[in-house]
Amino acid sequence: MKKILIVEDIELNVDLLTQILEDHYEVVVARDGAQGVALAAQHRPDAIIMDMSLPILDGWEATRRIRANEVTRDIPIIGLSAHAMSGDRDKALEAGCNEYLTKPVDDELLLKTISKLLEN
Repeated sequence: MKKILIVEDIELNVDLLTQILEDHYEVVVARDGAQGVALAAQHRPDAIIMDMSLPILDGWEATRRIRANEVTRDIPIIGLSAHAMSGDRDKALEAGCNEYLTKPVDDELLLKTISKLLEN
């Protein structure tokens, strides 16, 4: 079973994402950006769902650090944020995210996006 790392600090969002994913993927959870970077290297997940507003290390910096590490640089990352402002998507993609989705999460779109990224 493919493994997805969820990097999210809000418990309700962790629960929601886990419910969406757990029938299809093994789920690992990090509660802040620094832990996300560490768990990405430790678990080498098949994909990462990265909240952009995180404590300790925000999602943009965590993504840049994952991309800078030879072990984790090729893992697909989906940026996830409640921010739907113009430019937020571009900022996430510039940081190294492969895709960017906004909250509230559309279950089907999330699963399709993960599936598409894992095909490559």
